[in-house]
Amino acid sequence: MKKRVFYTLILIPFLLFYAQPVGAAEKEEDGWMDEEIYFIMVDRFQNGDQSNDYNVDLSDPRAYHGGDIQGIIDKLDVIEDMGFTSIWLTPIMANEEKGYHGYWIEDFMEVDEHFGTMEDVKRLVREAHDRDMKVIFDFVVNHTGYKHPWLNDSTKQDWFHEESPIIGESQEQLENGWLAGLPDLNQEHPKVRQYLFNAAEFWITETGVDGFRLDTVKHVPKTFWEEFSDHVTSIDPDFFLLGEVWSENPNYIAEYESIGIDSFVDYPFYEAATTAFQTEGNSLKELYTVWERNKAFFEQPHLLGNFLDNHDNKRFTRLALLNEENPVNRWKMALTYMYGAPGIPIVYQGSEYAMDGGEDPDNRRMMNFKVGEEEVKQHIEQLSAIRKEFTALTEGDFERVVDEGAFAVFKRTHGNESVYIAVNNSEETKTATLNDVPEGSQLRGLIYDSIARSTDGAHKIALDRSTADLYVVEEDKGINWLVVIPVVGVMGSFIAFVIYVTRKNRAQT
Repeated sequence: MKKRVFYTLILIPFLLFYAQPVGAAEKEEDGWMDEEIYFIMVDRFQNGDQSNDYNVDLSDPRAYHGGDIQGIIDKLDVIEDMGFTSIWLTPIMANEEKGYHGYWIEDFMEVDEHFGTMEDVKRLVREAHDRDMKVIFDFVVNHTGYKHPWLNDSTKQDWFHEESPIIGESQEQLENGWLAGLPDLNQEHPKVRQYLFNAAEFWITETGVDGFRLDTVKHVPKTFWEEFSDHVTSIDPDFFLLGEVWSENPNYIAEYESIGIDSFVDYPFYEAATTAFQTEGNSLKELYTVWERNKAFFEQPHLLGNFLDNHDNKRFTRLALLNEENPVNRWKMALTYMYGAPGIPIVYQGSEYAMDGGEDPDNRRMMNFKVGEEEVKQHIEQLSAIRKEFTALTEGDFERVVDEGAFAVFKRTHGNESVYIAVNNSEETKTATLNDVPEGSQLRGLIYDSIARSTDGAHKIALDRSTADLYVVEEDKGINWLVVIPVVGVMGSFIAFVIYVTRKNRAQT
C-alpha cells in the first residue's frame, strides 16, 4: 500500500504537467467531453456566510442548513485540486419556505436570500473562470413552488395547466400533470414561454454562467425546448445544455438530443453501474450494453453525463453497505470504470468521502470536510490526472475485449493511443491474455504500478479481486540498465559488506 501511494504521488504531478488545459472560454460542443463535473447542493455544501442563515435548523433534514455561495467560493481550490473542471449547482433562485433544495421557485430572477446576493453569484463565476473552471446552474421551467404568487393572480390563471396528478406514462400526462403536486407551468402560453426565455437570458447575461442543467425535461413539451435551445445559443453560441430525462430508455432520452439539448445525465449508465458495482460478484455485461445502445441512439454519446449517485437516489455508499461491502473498495472500482468509460464524469458532493445516505432527504446531508477518510478522494485525484493525460479516455472509441461476467477488459483507442480498462468484480484474482497489443509494446498499469510485457506475442495482466486498473500501451524499452546497474552495484556492495562483517566476527570468536 505504501509503495502504491508513493508512486501515485509521483504520477499525479507528472500527468498534470503534461495535461492539456481546458479553458472555460474555449468551449466547442465536443470540448465538453474533456470536462469533469462536481455536483453541489448549495444549501448542504458549506456555510461561508453566517449573516444569511435565515430559518436554519440543522436538526430538521427538510430545513435550510446554511450552505451558501460564499461557501462554494471558499472551497473552489479544494474542488480544483481534485481535478474537477466544472461545477453544477442546484437552483439558486429564490425559493419558498423550506425550499432548501432550490426546486420550489418563488422568483425566477432573484437569488435566494439564504444563499447570498447576485454579487456573490457573479463573484463565484469569476472565481471559477479564473481557475479555468466552468459553471452550470440548475434551471427549472416545468413548475413553480407550491405557493407561487401567480396562483392568486387572476391575470395569470392560464399560465398553469389545470391541476391534476400524473397518472400513467403518456406524454400528455407527463407534460400537463402536476409533478408531486407542484403547479405545472403552461409553456404553450406565449407569455409563459417569453418569461422563461427572459429568465434564462437574465442569468446568462448577468453572471456569465456556462450552461444550464435542465430539470424535469420530459415534463415539458419538445417544442418549447427547441425554441429554448435556439434562444440561449443566440445569446451565447457555446452555451451548454445538460438535460435530466429520468428514464432507463436511451431511445426515449435521445429524442431530446435532436431538438437542441447537448447532453443528458445518463440514467441507463447509473442503473447499470450501481447494480454492477454495489456488491462483489455481479456481472459487468450490462455496462457494455448501455454503451452499445448509447452509440446507436445518440449523435454525441461521448457527451453523456455518467454518475453513480445524486440527490434523488440512495447514495452509492448506502447500496454497498446494504450488501455488507466495504464502500471504499466499491467506490474505487466503480470510479475507475466511470472515469475510463465514454462520457463526462459527474461526482456528487461527498462521494469523495464515501458519504452515506438513504432516501431523500437523507441523501442530502450537510457536507463534512473533516471526515478523515481520504482514500476515495485521492483516487479521484489520480483518475482525474490520468484522464487529462490520455485523449483516448475522453475521445476514444470503446470496445470490450474480455467478457467473463464479473471480470471484463475494455479498450479505448484514439489515433495511436490505446488505454485498457480492466475491472475485476469477482471474488478471486483474475488474469487476462491480450493478443491485440502491438509488437514491441508493453502495458503499464497506471493505478497499481504494474508492467505487462510480451510473452509469446501476448500480454498477460492480473488483477486482485474487487479492483480495477487502467493500462496504457507504450513502447517496451526493456530493462533500464542505467538504473538497474547502480542498484545492483549498491546491493552487491552491501551484501559483500555483510559477509565481511560476519566473517570478521566469527574470526574474533
